Amino acid sequence: MAPVQLRAARPGGPVNDTPARPLEQQVTLLELVDRVLNKGVVLSGDITLSVADVDLVYVSLRVLLASAGTLDRLALENGNGS
Repeated sequence: MAPVQLRAARPGGPVNDTPARPLEQQVTLLELVDRVLNKGVVLSGDITLSVADVDLVYVSLRVLLASAGTLDRLALENGNGS
């Protein structure tokens, strides 16, 4: 799990300083969507809206993203299917 903060980049600093991966190691969007729908993925995160260092809104999010077939298969494997 990796936290992400949406803040302005440092002046003069790179926005993304991760090195580029070779072409054979890159994943296409189609491959990524296929993997997500086939295996399923859980996204979780926290959002805090603050003004002048005063927290105004806090939201905790959890999202399960998978295809209906994957959810049915997992339910049957766990014995929860009907």
